[in-house]
Amino acid sequence: MPQYRAPIRDFEFLLNEFLDVSQYKDLKGFDTIDQSLISSLIAEGGKFCQEVLFPLNQSGDDEGVKFDKGKVSVPKGFKEAYRSYVEAGWPSFTCDPEYGGQGLPEVINMPITEMICSANLSFGITPGLTHGAYNAIYKHASDDLKKKYLPQMVSGNWSGVMCLTEPQCGTDLGLIRTKAIPDGKNAYKISGSKIFISSGEQDITDNIIHLVLARLPDAPAGVKGISLFLVPKILVKDDGSLAKANNVKCGSIEHKMGIHGSPTCVMNYDEATGFLVGEVNKGLQAMFTMMNEARFYVGIQGLGLSEVSYQNAAIYAKDRLQGRALKGHKYPDKPADPLVVHPDVRRMLLTMRGFNEGARALACYTALQIDITKRHPDEKARQQADDFVQLITPIIKAYFTDAGFESTNLGMQIYGGHGYIKEWGMEQYTRDARIAQLYEGANGIQALDLVGRKLPKKTGKYLRSFFHPASKFIEKHKDNEKMAEFNKELYKALGVAQQASLWIAANGLGNPDEAAAGSVEYLRLMALVVMGYMWAQMAEVCIQKLDNNSSDMLFYQAKLDTAKFFMKKMLPYVYGLLASIVGGSKPVMAMKEEAF
Repeated sequence: MPQYRAPIRDFEFLLNEFLDVSQYKDLKGFDTIDQSLISSLIAEGGKFCQEVLFPLNQSGDDEGVKFDKGKVSVPKGFKEAYRSYVEAGWPSFTCDPEYGGQGLPEVINMPITEMICSANLSFGITPGLTHGAYNAIYKHASDDLKKKYLPQMVSGNWSGVMCLTEPQCGTDLGLIRTKAIPDGKNAYKISGSKIFISSGEQDITDNIIHLVLARLPDAPAGVKGISLFLVPKILVKDDGSLAKANNVKCGSIEHKMGIHGSPTCVMNYDEATGFLVGEVNKGLQAMFTMMNEARFYVGIQGLGLSEVSYQNAAIYAKDRLQGRALKGHKYPDKPADPLVVHPDVRRMLLTMRGFNEGARALACYTALQIDITKRHPDEKARQQADDFVQLITPIIKAYFTDAGFESTNLGMQIYGGHGYIKEWGMEQYTRDARIAQLYEGANGIQALDLVGRKLPKKTGKYLRSFFHPASKFIEKHKDNEKMAEFNKELYKALGVAQQASLWIAANGLGNPDEAAAGSVEYLRLMALVVMGYMWAQMAEVCIQKLDNNSSDMLFYQAKLDTAKFFMKKMLPYVYGLLASIVGGSKPVMAMKEEAF
């Protein structure tokens, strides 16, 4: 049986020492936060994930969801767990107090999000999507719609989902056929079918609010003719109480490789009543509010699964006796040495850990930038933070999920044959992680977004949001001997990232295939360099703590050792990635189509 322990100490390190969120007291929502509150919230969240959600993870995977005549039932225990989640107030954590929220910052919510993904990803999909739907409605809907729907979504009594994909269109949303006909009463009749709708139907909330992309009769072709509509499963009266069922039906559920405890639905709308969100034909812009948050959240799914896989792989590697250390018996009193003495096993464990802790730091850093974009009084500070968020969102979505899947594979590898056996739990993490590379925009699309939109934006404005602070950090520590081994590697990697960016900008301008052919490599290269920047900053904190003889020496030394591994064993991959990028598009595009 697998185990899970919330990485509370690491979260405390990130929030209190690495980011020191106490310095943001002048931002709304940060004024009531101190180290005691942070520790309390993380501890309570960790306890809920360990004791309530994690025990349901394997049983939920085994049982799966059930479909019967349009009704979907979640696995045993999920409804009760969700009710506990609601009663504890977790859904309202970061929402506006005007609608019943607590108004806390996203950076404080990030540990909770990761722990839920580690403990039970299938459970976490419903509240995760609801939070994204809340944000889209909050930012784009009319005041009447917000007052009518948001309080119940904030409380967790109602959930929210987004409905984009149709059988004939996934990434290319310009092919959408779902229709919206005005009914003459400030509403619309929505007709069409959507597929792959996570939590589109379930039996844990009283109502489900569907955000549906559809096309008006006179809409222009392509993505410029898409509008966004709020379509409730059950219609709502003016006083907020539930009325009759809307014409929204689940036609079937998908039978999937993983996330068996989460329903993935085919949803049919037969002249269902819907309400316009935002402007006519501007639906994609409104939906991107939800999609961008969802992409960040999906990245955290990769991280969460990697963390729980690492924890179990580390336990197994220390317990499982196999072979002898190459330099001689490490444990002569035992019939064999544990797996952890072997260099290759350590390589796998440290690769997992190097990703997990670096990605966790980047996730918390990005969440803080999101808070600054929403809460900082200075427009320049808000814009600088938003530039970084725009740049990093496709990187987090794609790299965290690619590396997360690779990491769960390493965890299974460490178990050997036992990792392939269901009862050990490791193969579930690999299966569950695979979908994160596909939904909310397949990872290749994220790479195209990075090179096609984010890199050239205002002649590199988004890129400067990273390159400038990283360069300043390197300059600050150029004469610091204790930081030399981190600073030097970061300096070289940053130069590689700048070189790759210039090559793609110069060559992709005349031939878009040149940028596209190297886009996936470029995204991974940038991810490694950004994480190298996170690791260098964390190393600085750890060195100071060790110099001051901190009481938690083992923690800081382990963090520093992991930083050294990342800098020497993971960051150098950027050199090979650069070579592949400058190899250009010809090796990719030369073969004739009929030869495939």
